[in-house]
Amino acid sequence: MQDILDRDAKTSPNTEHREGPVARTIEQQTARLPSDTFLWAALGSIAASLVMMAMGQEKKANFIGHWAPTFLTLGLYNKLVKLHGSEGV
Repeated sequence: MQDILDRDAKTSPNTEHREGPVARTIEQQTARLPSDTFLWAALGSIAASLVMMAMGQEKKANFIGHWAPTFLTLGLYNKLVKLHGSEGV
């Protein structure tokens, strides 16, 4: 098993395909945010959804509740960019 982990990657980042200036700018700005910002945003949307559901506004609760997976996915992307960079190097 260790032999598999010690092997070098068979692929390397393609230098011909680089991030554009818009993506690079967005990544630089979001990298300034702490990683738990996205987690708190997801928990906040879940809490807001529960409040809306308790108030009887089911459509709004459903709409707001769907934000949580988006925030968690953005947080995961943000963490990957912080760890590996946008170019994967």
